[in-house]
Amino acid sequence: MRRFAIALLLAVSFPSLAAAKDVKVEEVSLTDLQAMMTAGKTSSVDIVKAYLARIAAMDRKGPALRAVIAINPDALAQAKALDAERKAGRVRGPLHGVPILIKDNIETADAMPTTAGSLALKDNFTRRDAPVIAALRAQGAVILGKTNLSEWANIRSTHSMSGWSGVGGLVKNPYALDRTACGSSSGSGAAVAASFAAAALGTETDGSVVCPSSLNGLVGLKPSIGMVSRTHVVPISHSQDTPGPMGRSVRDVATLLSAMVAPDPADAVTMGAVTKDYAAGLSTSALSGMRVGVIRPKAMSKALVARFEAALGVLKDARAVLVEVTPPKLDGLGDAEFMVLKTELKADLNAYLATTPASVTTRTLDDVIAFDTAHAATEMPFFAQEIFDDAATTKGLDDPAYRAARAKSLRLAGVEGIDAMLKTANAAILVEPSYGAAWLSDPVYGDQYDGPSSSELPAIAGYPNLTVPMGLVGGLPVGLSFITGKNGEATVLGAGYAYEQRSHARVAPRYLPSADVGAGLEGAGLEGAR
Repeated sequence: MRRFAIALLLAVSFPSLAAAKDVKVEEVSLTDLQAMMTAGKTSSVDIVKAYLARIAAMDRKGPALRAVIAINPDALAQAKALDAERKAGRVRGPLHGVPILIKDNIETADAMPTTAGSLALKDNFTRRDAPVIAALRAQGAVILGKTNLSEWANIRSTHSMSGWSGVGGLVKNPYALDRTACGSSSGSGAAVAASFAAAALGTETDGSVVCPSSLNGLVGLKPSIGMVSRTHVVPISHSQDTPGPMGRSVRDVATLLSAMVAPDPADAVTMGAVTKDYAAGLSTSALSGMRVGVIRPKAMSKALVARFEAALGVLKDARAVLVEVTPPKLDGLGDAEFMVLKTELKADLNAYLATTPASVTTRTLDDVIAFDTAHAATEMPFFAQEIFDDAATTKGLDDPAYRAARAKSLRLAGVEGIDAMLKTANAAILVEPSYGAAWLSDPVYGDQYDGPSSSELPAIAGYPNLTVPMGLVGGLPVGLSFITGKNGEATVLGAGYAYEQRSHARVAPRYLPSADVGAGLEGAGLEGAR
C-alpha cells in the first residue's frame, strides 16, 4: 500500500526557503504579523516561508512534534496573490496574508485529502472548501496545511491514546515530549504552541478544543452551537460538533472567530449567526463589577489548587465579584451524552461518507469498521474500535431512546446545569480550571486522566467555553475556563482578555524530553550511608 499522498506532501521540498527574509515568527501574534505586513516590514510570502522552514526543522526533525499532517502545496502561491492584492491597495481584513493551520477533519479545496487521521480516508480529496474555510479565505487567510489529530476525533475507542492517528502518528506536547498534547485537536494545539502558525482551527464535540488548548498553553474557544458551520467537516454529532479557534492570545482567537461566524443554509442551526468583530470590543476593564461564579472541582492536585487560587486573585484585582458555586448533581448525564454521540455518529458519518469522492471506498460506518479490521496492524496497533462497534448497533435518529437521551442531556447540562448555576449566583460567567496538567502518552493503557474537566456541560448544552493560560504546574501548562450561556462569546472573550492582560500567565514551550518536576524524585540522599 502506498503511504499515500500526505507522505508526499510532507516530504515536498520547501521552495526558495533560503531566499526568505529573516522573519521572526516564533511567539509572534496574528495581530503583530498583520501589523508587520501593513507597515511593509515583511510579506505574506516571507511569513509563509518562515513557518515552512520552522515546520521542516521541528515537525519531523528536532523535537519531532508530528503536529502537521500535510503541507498545502499552494500555500506560497496563495501568499503571493494576497501580497499582490495588498500592493494594489486591497486588504480583505485582519487575516489578509496570515497563514492558518486547519485540523484534518475540516475540508479545504486545496490539493490535500481530508483524512480525520484515518487511512480509510487517504483518498478523500474532495476539492471543496468547508464554509468555515471559505469564510477564512474571504478574509485573506492563507491555508498553510493540515494538522494531525486523534483519529476520528477520538470517538473510536474508550482506551484511545489522545493525539495518535494511523496517518500522522503521535503528536507530542511541546512542553514535555513524553506528555500528551490531548485531543482531539492535538496537532492544532501543538503546532500553535510551537509557532508553526499564529493560529489554527480545531473542532470540539466534548473537550477537543478546550483540552489541547489548555494542555499546550493556548487560548482556545469552543463556540456556541450555531455560531460556526459544520458543513464538510467529518462529523461525530450534529448536536455537539463545532469548529473552534486556537491561538496564543485572546485577541488572536477573537479575530479568528470573527472571520468564522456566518450563516450556512446547509447547516440550519447557523441561520441565526450574526457576523461581528469580536476583537473590537475587548477591554481590560471587562471584569470590573462582573459577578463571577467560582466552581471548585474536587479532583485537583495541590499544585493546581494553588494555581487556581492565584488566578482567582487576578480576577479580584480586576474588580470582579467572586461568588462560590456548588455544581448540582446531574445523575445520568454522561450515559445520556454517550447514547447521543453513538447514535449521531452512525447517522452523521454515514451521511458524510456518502458525499465523498468515488475514490473513497468506505461509504458507511460498517465499511470503516471492516477497513480497520482488515488493516489492524496500521489502524489498531494500540487500541480497538469498541465505540464504533457500539455505534453500529444504534437504531437511528427516530429511536425513542435516543430522543429521550438527547432531551435529558440537554436539560441537565443547560437548564439544570450551567443556567441554574448562573442564576443562583446571579453571575455573568462561571470559572473553573479547564483541565489538570498533561498526562504521559501511554500506548499500552491509553489516556490515564482522572482530574478536573470543564468541557462536559458547555459541550452538551451548546454554550461557549473559553480557556486561557493560567501558568504552569510541574512545568506543564494549565488553563482557566470562562463559561456562560448560549451565544455569550463576547462576554467570555471580554472576561478572558481582561484576565489575560493582568495575569500574563502564558509561558513559551521549551521542548523538554520530560516534565521539569525538579529533583524531588531523586530523594535527599544520605551521604556516607552505604
